[in-house]
Amino acid sequence: MLAECRTRRGKLWRIATVLAASGALALSGCVDNSESSGSGSETTAATATKVDEIANSVPEAIKSTGKLVVGTDPTYPPNEFKDASGQVIGFDVELMNAIAATLGLTAEYRQSAFDKIIPSVQGGTYNVGMSSFTDSKEREQQVDFVTYFEAGSAWAQRAGAGINPEDACGKRVAVQTATVQDTDEMPMRTQKCIAEGKPAINVVKFDDQTAATTAVRLGQADAMSADSPVTAYAIKQSEGKLEAAGEVFDSAPYGWAVQKGSPLAEPLKKALEHLIESGTYEQVAKNWGAEQGMIDKPVINGAIS
Repeated sequence: MLAECRTRRGKLWRIATVLAASGALALSGCVDNSESSGSGSETTAATATKVDEIANSVPEAIKSTGKLVVGTDPTYPPNEFKDASGQVIGFDVELMNAIAATLGLTAEYRQSAFDKIIPSVQGGTYNVGMSSFTDSKEREQQVDFVTYFEAGSAWAQRAGAGINPEDACGKRVAVQTATVQDTDEMPMRTQKCIAEGKPAINVVKFDDQTAATTAVRLGQADAMSADSPVTAYAIKQSEGKLEAAGEVFDSAPYGWAVQKGSPLAEPLKKALEHLIESGTYEQVAKNWGAEQGMIDKPVINGAIS
């Protein structure tokens, strides 16, 4: 079961549905991800109000603008994605909206390719990187993280395909480029196949998770690997065309990325602690069926490996 995986930080899995564009573009386009907006659009969105004690600790340079600039790749339902009208929605989005309100700010989402977000946080283009990032030791060398969720990795297959993730040698497996499924899991599984004298896994890479999921649904790939909430959502939305393959494995914390040493990390952490205590965090998780990944205590830089 990939006992020592989660590499990029040893055990990390980016909760991963379109449109990888420039990081400077605001999320205002009209993109249909061919996904419904999920349970979050059918329930009352969680709301939060400013907490002066926490808001006063926000760095002045951010506080004075009245907004929290958030870089995201909205191609990863149910965490961050666009509905048919082009509105950016999802578990991460609703939670960040509540965090920003607690800080007395308004979240301003800017679209970016996934692998460009952390460099843009480093360079100061975004105040926060929010795109289902797994907090890893490797990534902590570049940015700091405030943990807010826990997730594993999981596979989906075409119904009845009989795929076994532990012996997928020679199979076509779809992944999103630059996720840990791409950079860590597939190389590890492929090396195992080769060591056993079996054909390598045919890794089919896509720029966004929607395309990876669609490839499996259309039979262009035998299976896909993504973060557990994403895989579960893809199965739910597939109308019986997809089913689980194997069990969830390698749980790890997700975090919001900020510049190394940024004084914004502590206010984010305190805001989440407040939302956990008030019950708002739980409400957001329930809105998106993400209760299994809830955490009790956020930390700064909580990488497992």
